[in-house]
Amino acid sequence: MFNLSAVLFAFVLLALLLLGGRYLKEKIRLFQRLYLPASVVAGVLGLLLGPEVLGAIATSLTGEDSWLAGGLFTEDIRTVWSQSPGVFINIVFAALFLGETIPPPRDIWRKAAPQVVFGQTLAWGQYVVGILATLLVLAPLFGTNPIAACLIEIGFEGGHGTAGGMADTLNELGYADGADLAIGLATVGIVSGIVLGTALADWGRRKGHVSSVNRHVTEPDEIPDLNVIAETPEVRRRRARLLQNLLIDPLSINFAIVGMAIAIGWLILEGLKWVESVTWGGEDGFVVLQFVPLFPVALIGGIITQVILNRLGLSALVIRPMIQNIAGVALDVVIVAAIASISLRVIGGNLSVFLILSVVGVLWNVLIFLWWAPRIFPNYWFEKGIGDMGQSMGVTATGILLLRMVDPDNSTGAFEGFAYKQLFFEPIVGGGLFTAASPVLVSQFGLLPVLALTGGLLAFWLLVGYFLIRQSRHRPSATQV
Repeated sequence: MFNLSAVLFAFVLLALLLLGGRYLKEKIRLFQRLYLPASVVAGVLGLLLGPEVLGAIATSLTGEDSWLAGGLFTEDIRTVWSQSPGVFINIVFAALFLGETIPPPRDIWRKAAPQVVFGQTLAWGQYVVGILATLLVLAPLFGTNPIAACLIEIGFEGGHGTAGGMADTLNELGYADGADLAIGLATVGIVSGIVLGTALADWGRRKGHVSSVNRHVTEPDEIPDLNVIAETPEVRRRRARLLQNLLIDPLSINFAIVGMAIAIGWLILEGLKWVESVTWGGEDGFVVLQFVPLFPVALIGGIITQVILNRLGLSALVIRPMIQNIAGVALDVVIVAAIASISLRVIGGNLSVFLILSVVGVLWNVLIFLWWAPRIFPNYWFEKGIGDMGQSMGVTATGILLLRMVDPDNSTGAFEGFAYKQLFFEPIVGGGLFTAASPVLVSQFGLLPVLALTGGLLAFWLLVGYFLIRQSRHRPSATQV
């Protein structure tokens, strides 16, 4: 147990680590070349100063009674950090679609169908190769927990936030090592995504696959907001009228809106859990929702909250840049706390498993990019494919970074397709509902049924892709986005 003072100082120290991470990024050119987020650098700094590195060194030199045995951080601080990712990831997902208009699914499909197919192929394939690697190598040779088959998608496609948010679920399912391995895989994914993506971008230019000229590359912060509710003078006047005489800061209002989204998500999840408990999940029944974390349902809560605000004429209260800042702070907390809490002993004890999953995941993403992207995209395949490849190995920002490397002026329309794809993508995989449920499905049914499910979905998206390819050949003059 810890008190509120411990929570305060835990976040003060976390803020100092972020400042330290930003300083190191400014001073170390390698970090700049890799475009590593300052939060990742800060998390590694916290890991080095904690019990896993500094504490282990101090213990080996002066014994277990060393005052540095726990590193520079007390047990209370480390406990707060270890619990933070599972809490703050809810804020990130709840804010994802707040302040945005959601186009009709038909419009999204018309504008981004190849992008949706390519992203879904990458995601479902990560499950397929992970399950095959576990069935054929990890389980027979190392006795690995079958849930390890899900870690490539959780760590690569989901990123640090999802990996940290899934820790409690993995613990409840009896695979405590999985949380550390997933966070480690997320780190491997983001570094390899940037390094290999940069190398592929250089190769694409030399081979003539890149149509645009790289003039300027900036570090990405978030996905382009293509459907943000317009900040017109009328919207600002409506907001001023709504806030008149309330004596409340707009930041507080927007934070409350995020809280409303999380609350709606929690009510939905609790309701689904109750339905499960009185139906198929009764005594000795099949239970899934009891293990599903809140954050993917909080995303749905955010969409419902936005619809409610629109219907009530209160949408002007949502300030999208402010919502993004709230989500950005929460994501920094998730990443720093998750990396700083990694158990290197666990990764060391599962090193073979960790390396095999890393190699399999990287190979799948790169090979599918080189094979499937030239076929599924009727034009500008390199620009449109490399963003999804980057996202599938790290985070959304990695994908945007690689997009900007090869198409800095958005002359190919790749940004639009990449952004619209998220509306079909995020609620399901990459931290969505299936990502959250996949360890439970493996635990309940085993690897072969989940392989049949994910393999079937992979085959489905490949077939949809071939349908789009044939359609584009029959209509070569159709406008492609």
